[in-house]
Amino acid sequence: MLQFILRRLGVSVLVLLLASVMVYFLTTISGDPLAGLREQANDPKIATQMNARIQNLDLNTPWFIRYLKWLGGAAACVYGQCNLGVDITGNQVLDSLGAAASSTLRLVLISVIAAAIIGIFVGVVTAIRQYSDMDYLVTFVAFVLFSLPSFWAAVLLKEYAGINYNNWIANPQFTVPQIVVSALVIGVLAQLCMGGGLKRRLLTFVIAAAAVGIALPYFTWLRFWQFPQMGPAVVAIVCLAVAVFATHVTVGIKTKQVLYPSLAMAALVLVVYYAGWGMLSEPNWWILAAGLVLAFAVPWIVGHFVGGRYKTQAIGAGIAVTVVGGFLTIVDHLFVTWPSFVAMKPRPISTIGSNTPNFNGTFWQTFLDNGTQLLLPTVLLTVISVASYSRYTRAAMIDVQSQDYIRTARSKGLPERTVVLRHAFRNAMIPIVTIVAMDFAALIGGAVITEQVFGWKGMGALFQTGLKNVDPNPIMAFVLVTGGIAVLFNLLADVIYALVDPRIRV
Repeated sequence: MLQFILRRLGVSVLVLLLASVMVYFLTTISGDPLAGLREQANDPKIATQMNARIQNLDLNTPWFIRYLKWLGGAAACVYGQCNLGVDITGNQVLDSLGAAASSTLRLVLISVIAAAIIGIFVGVVTAIRQYSDMDYLVTFVAFVLFSLPSFWAAVLLKEYAGINYNNWIANPQFTVPQIVVSALVIGVLAQLCMGGGLKRRLLTFVIAAAAVGIALPYFTWLRFWQFPQMGPAVVAIVCLAVAVFATHVTVGIKTKQVLYPSLAMAALVLVVYYAGWGMLSEPNWWILAAGLVLAFAVPWIVGHFVGGRYKTQAIGAGIAVTVVGGFLTIVDHLFVTWPSFVAMKPRPISTIGSNTPNFNGTFWQTFLDNGTQLLLPTVLLTVISVASYSRYTRAAMIDVQSQDYIRTARSKGLPERTVVLRHAFRNAMIPIVTIVAMDFAALIGGAVITEQVFGWKGMGALFQTGLKNVDPNPIMAFVLVTGGIAVLFNLLADVIYALVDPRIRV
């Protein structure tokens, strides 16, 4: 395995080197970086500006010498002395790269994780319920989302989820037709997803429609939209439901070695909710990072020592409970902060930029500001990626379920959950790992259209600006990061292959 990884790394470095030479050469011959200044020849300051630009870009030196200088500075990144040169304005490219990469990473990381979780879950469910009404519904929605032009969908999101929401939140009300239509739509979708006979479908429709019809005016009466609230009771109920559900789908509700640790984690979440409320009222990122580590470490320790031969399932169920509980605790703090945040920013959903200029608030207010800036572009990238992930997962699961070892597992009398999760799903994950890894590597290069529409200064904007100005250094920084990420995630996909499929380790 080590030899395979080293061989892949060597080939990847060679490919990156050849690609960087080609990109640098093509950039230098793609235009004249002084063209804009030559058009202003009558300006007495032009000569000084031209000399400064020639010096910044080192235009008096042959392109291959400039490339070797850049390569030397890039190679120094190995020991922490990066020097990626300056751009056309004389600013350090490394500073611009750091700002662009962090902006794009915030956008891409959340969307890829959300899309992978939702898409894989939907793909597995539709594969299990192949050719059902739910399968047809998800297929239709997936193809619609996949076919959406991203710029058009972005404009729609800005109009309806941004501008119209900001207008609505000032005085949130639902008319009777809106409540009726919402209830009917949710009822129809619910009965399609649940399936079953006519009686079951009708009952599902009535319950779902009635729930929506009652909930919308009730929450409006509570003024939930201006003053949202959740409380410990909701956190406790959801954590208990996650514990029971995770146990049920993995090993069965009667398996105490998994159920008891999961319930213990639900109780622990409630204890931490109360004990840590004061600390989390004004936390910092180190406190949240420590909480995330504990959310994985504590269930691992408890599941490892209590789970017995089901320790893997106990660890997984416990982590699901603590992660969900931690997430709900953060959401509750955000709910408490929402009224003061809206008072500072009356139009909360931002439609442009990655942050609000000159916004000075508490930790949670700043968190909400960054979150609302992220919301629309993240939703756009997520829904588009969910469409492809769900289809690939469905196809992989259907292909795996027709294999002989799946029929053998069922003929031996194994529970369906074991057949699906332990045998079918693990083998179906192999192509999905490749897709997710490559999708992340591609998006880290910049979702160019999304960044343009929403005014994000990310990697796509860095590349576009460098190309427009015939400025090689920003473009080479883009190639260095995106190429390195592509190599890293290809390698990571290979390692995950070995974890998913033991045959690959041999």
